[in-house]
Amino acid sequence: MSFTESAQDMRDEIVQLRHSLHTTPELGLHLPRTQEKVLAALEGLPLEITTGKALSSVTAVLRGGRPGPAVLLRGDMDALPVTERNDLPYVSQSPGQMHACGHDLHTAMLAGAAHLLCARREELAGDVIFMFQPGEEGHEGAKHMIAEGVLDAAGERPVAAYGMHVVSAMLPPGLFASRPGPIMAAADTFNVTVKGRGGHGSSPHRSLDPIQAGCEMVTALQTMVTRTFDVFDPVVVTVGSFHGGTADNIIPDEARFDATVRTFSKDNRERVKKRLTEVVQGIAAAHGLAVEASFGMGYPVTVNDRGETDFVRETADELFGPGRYFVSPQPIMGSEDFSYVLENVPGAFVFLGACPPGRDPATAPYNHSPEAVFDDAVLTDGAALYASLAHSRLS
Repeated sequence: MSFTESAQDMRDEIVQLRHSLHTTPELGLHLPRTQEKVLAALEGLPLEITTGKALSSVTAVLRGGRPGPAVLLRGDMDALPVTERNDLPYVSQSPGQMHACGHDLHTAMLAGAAHLLCARREELAGDVIFMFQPGEEGHEGAKHMIAEGVLDAAGERPVAAYGMHVVSAMLPPGLFASRPGPIMAAADTFNVTVKGRGGHGSSPHRSLDPIQAGCEMVTALQTMVTRTFDVFDPVVVTVGSFHGGTADNIIPDEARFDATVRTFSKDNRERVKKRLTEVVQGIAAAHGLAVEASFGMGYPVTVNDRGETDFVRETADELFGPGRYFVSPQPIMGSEDFSYVLENVPGAFVFLGACPPGRDPATAPYNHSPEAVFDDAVLTDGAALYASLAHSRLS
C-alpha cells in the first residue's frame, strides 16, 4: 500500500487532530495544551520522545530497522495573535488567538507521517527525527530547539531536513511548490527614534520638529533602496509603525518609527544595515536633530539545497504523478525560522496550496488574515509527502 493510500486510511484521525488544535490555539514558545495533544497523538508508537526545557517542544526519534543516517522532518505548532472571523464548526475558542498561518495543519500532517513511518519502520535504513516546534512566529523556536539538541537527537546530525508550509491563497489547492537556493527572505528590524525640541504648532521655527524629519526619513529610505540595490537581488524596507505627538497643535519632543527589512543575500543584509543608519543620521543632522537607530537581526535567509530540492520534486512526482509540483520562479519576501535548521543541515522547504474549493487562490484571504481558511483535503497529501521523503531518503 502506498503512503497516499495509507494516509487516506487515517484521514479522519489527522483531520480530527487538526480541528482540535485549531479550536485551542496557543502563542509563542509555551504551548502546553498543544504539546499535550501531540503527545497523545504519538502515544503507543515506537518513538523515543523528549520534551523541551525552555519551550513546549516535542522531539520524537524513530529508529529504523537497519542502521543508517538520520533525516529530520519539522512541523511548527504555534498560532498568531489574531481574532478569527470565520464561521467554522472548529473555529478558535481562544479570543485573540488563531491558527491563521496553518501551523495546525503542519502539526497534524507531521503526526500523521509519524504513524505512517512507524508502520514501515523495518524498511528504514536509518532514523527519523520528528521536530514539533513552538515559537515560529517571531520567537526563534527552531533556534531554541537546536540549542537543546534536536539536530543531535538521533545521535548524529541528520543528512537532510524537510519542512512544509500550507498557504490559504497564492497556490491552487494540492499543488506543491519550491525552488533551489533562497526561497524565503531574511527578516530584520530597524527601529528609529528622532529627538527634537517640542513647542507650539503655530511656531514651528521655535522648535525642532521630529515628525517632519521622521516623515522625510521614511520616504528617503524608500528612495535609498531603489537607488542603491540591484532589483535582481531585492531588498524591501517597509515602515509599519510611526508614532509621534499627542495633539494637532503640539510639536512633540520625539517621534519614532519601526520598519521590517527583507533581504536575500548576506552582502545586502550587511549593506542595508549600514545604509539605513547613514540615511537617518544624515537627515537628522541636516535638521539639527538627534537620532537613535538600531538594527535587530531576525531570521536569516531560508536557503534550499539544490540536490534536496530536486529530490523533493522527484518524490512528489513519483508519489502523486506529474503536475503536482511547481518550480517557483522566484522566492517570497516572507521569512521562516526553519532557516536556522537549513543553516546546519542540507534540506528543502516546500509550500502546499490549501485554498478551499470555491475560492480563487488569487484573491482568497492569505495566511495571517483573520479570514484565512485552509482545506482539510491537503492533510493526507502533506502527511504522505513527509513520510515518503524520509522513507525514500533512507532507502
